[in-house]
Amino acid sequence: MSAATQAEQAAPAPESAPGYRARHTLPLRVEAMRQLRRRRTLVVGAVLAVLPFVLIAAFAIGGDRSGRDNRITLIDTATASGANFAATCLFVSAGFLLVVPVALFCGDTVASEAGWSSLRYLLAAPVPRARLLASKLTVALAFSAAAMVLLPVVALAAGTAAYGWGPLQIPTGGALPAGTATARLAVVVGYVFVGQLVTAGLAFWLSTVTDAPLGAVGGAVGLTIVGNVLDAVTALGDWRDVLPAHWQYAWADALQPHLEWGGMIKGVAVSAGYALVLFALAFRHFRNKDIVS
Repeated sequence: MSAATQAEQAAPAPESAPGYRARHTLPLRVEAMRQLRRRRTLVVGAVLAVLPFVLIAAFAIGGDRSGRDNRITLIDTATASGANFAATCLFVSAGFLLVVPVALFCGDTVASEAGWSSLRYLLAAPVPRARLLASKLTVALAFSAAAMVLLPVVALAAGTAAYGWGPLQIPTGGALPAGTATARLAVVVGYVFVGQLVTAGLAFWLSTVTDAPLGAVGGAVGLTIVGNVLDAVTALGDWRDVLPAHWQYAWADALQPHLEWGGMIKGVAVSAGYALVLFALAFRHFRNKDIVS
């Protein structure tokens, strides 16, 4: 039996420790401040905040943006308005760039404590295992959501300054008023976040399995890429419908004159289902894990 397990068993029960309340251990604000002060959080925020300005510079120095085979795409309308530019930023980043902060925040949270050899001391405090995981998962998801919001907000502000405030030009024809477009972009951000819950679940589960943060983060990103590759294999036919990657761009239906919910509802159902299973596996594994780090 490990020292950490012995410490947990030796910790005084709530009724024998005056003032002890399990629900008061490891408050969310404490965990949030610990994660906020970490360098990787600041780096992720800086990268996401700078990306829109990099794209503006690229469009400024780029040449003809006509679509392939004379087809107009979302990227071709990026400079039509601030709303178009924000939608373009989401389009170019949703497939991979936004995967990285989610995997980083959720995959690094538990494994980093093990890597610092501080996990067993947290549990010996005593912090109940379920509460420790719940606190860390809540903060990790909150930071992931903040990353999802930061990019389009900065893009909308920078795009409006560069290209003006106006309606969102739809590549297939027509336009959405600026107010309606902003509300639709909020729907898009919410859907992208739900779609990334699968990556969050993978990263969080791996974080409870390994003591190497890089392994948890890299494993989640790698498995997400594998899902994207499998979705590109058309020979799988209808089997692709059970892949979260198959629905990752269903949010495009929100940028149409008439909002269509069908594809997004299916995508939410698939992503939420996988995420719940993975989060449950993380809690189950960590509950029975012998903590030696």
